[in-house]
Amino acid sequence: MAVTINDIAVKVGVSHATVSRVLNNSGYVKDETRKKILKVIKDLNYTPSAIARSLSTSKTNTIGVIVPDINNLFFGEIIKGITEIADEHNLNIILCDTDEDKDKELKAINVLKEQRIQGLLITPTFYKNIGKCENLNTLKNLGIPIILIDGHVEYLDFSGVFIDHIKGAYDGTVALIEAGHRKIAIITGDMKSRPAKERLLGYEKALEDNNIPINKEYIFYGDYTYQTAYKITKIILKMDNRPTAIFVSSNTTILGCIKAFYEEKVNIPKDMAIIGFDRVDVLNIIGMDISFINGPSIELGRIGMKMLLENLNSKEPMEIKRETILPELLLKGSEKYIKK
Repeated sequence: MAVTINDIAVKVGVSHATVSRVLNNSGYVKDETRKKILKVIKDLNYTPSAIARSLSTSKTNTIGVIVPDINNLFFGEIIKGITEIADEHNLNIILCDTDEDKDKELKAINVLKEQRIQGLLITPTFYKNIGKCENLNTLKNLGIPIILIDGHVEYLDFSGVFIDHIKGAYDGTVALIEAGHRKIAIITGDMKSRPAKERLLGYEKALEDNNIPINKEYIFYGDYTYQTAYKITKIILKMDNRPTAIFVSSNTTILGCIKAFYEEKVNIPKDMAIIGFDRVDVLNIIGMDISFINGPSIELGRIGMKMLLENLNSKEPMEIKRETILPELLLKGSEKYIKK
C-alpha cells in the first residue's frame, strides 16, 4: 500500500498541514520538526503524488506536445529539441500523436486540458473550414500559452516558429536548374497545408526567375504519403514529354518515388534527377545519396520550447512573436543532369 501524507503525520506526531508545508516548502515549520518529517519521508520512501500536488496548487510541472505524425523523422527531431530544453528546466512532457486526424487532435487537446498542462506546443492538422473548426476554438479558449511549431494558423493569434518553405523550395528548384534541367516536375504535399502551398510557390518562383515557363502538366498534387507519391511517380515515368527531374515536397513522399524508380529500373540521376524536402536517414544508411533541403527540425523544437518558457515566466501577457528559420540545401549528386 502506498504511503500517504497522513501516514507521515501520524508517525511524526504532527498535522497533515505541517507535512504539506514541508513537502511544498511553504509556510513556517520548526527546524527540528522539519528534520523529523524529512527523515520519516526518507525512511518510508515516500514519493509525492504529482496529481495530488496539482490539485492543491492548480499548477503542474507539465507541458503538452501535439504532432501530426510521430513516425516522421521531422517531428521526431522536433520532439527531441523540445525535450532538450524541457529537461533543463525540469518540465515533464505529455506527447500526443494525431495521425493528421482532426478528431484525434480535438481529443488530445481535451485530454491535455484535463491534465492541467502549463502550456502547449502544437503542429496543427490541416483545416478545410477554419471558421467552423472546433479544434481551433478549443485551443483559443484553453487560457494557457500556446506555441505553433511550423503549423501556421493565420486566423488565430498564436506565437510560433516556422521554416521558410518558400526559400527552401526555391533553392532546391534552382539547384536543379543550375544542374541543367529545364523540365522539372513537383510532387506537392497536401495543399490544405501552408507548407505545401509555400513549397509550390517557391518552385514556381524559381522557374519564373530563370525564364522557364511553368508547365501545369508537371505539377502533381500529393498528400504527403508515400503511397500517393508512388502512384504519381509511376505516371511521371510514363509521360511522353517526361521531365528530367522531380522536386519532392516531403521526406515521406520521396520514399514513394524511390520505390517506383526501383520497380521501373530508373537510375538516379542518369534517368531521373531528384531533390527532396527534409532528409530521410534510411536512404543514407543504404548508400543512396539523395540531395535534400534540410529543415532544422531539432532547432525548431528548441526555439519553440524557449518561446513557451518565455511566456510561462512572463507576469504580463506577451505580444505575438513569430520566428522563421532558413532551411539548408545539401547537394549529394542526385540533382545532376546527365545528357543522353
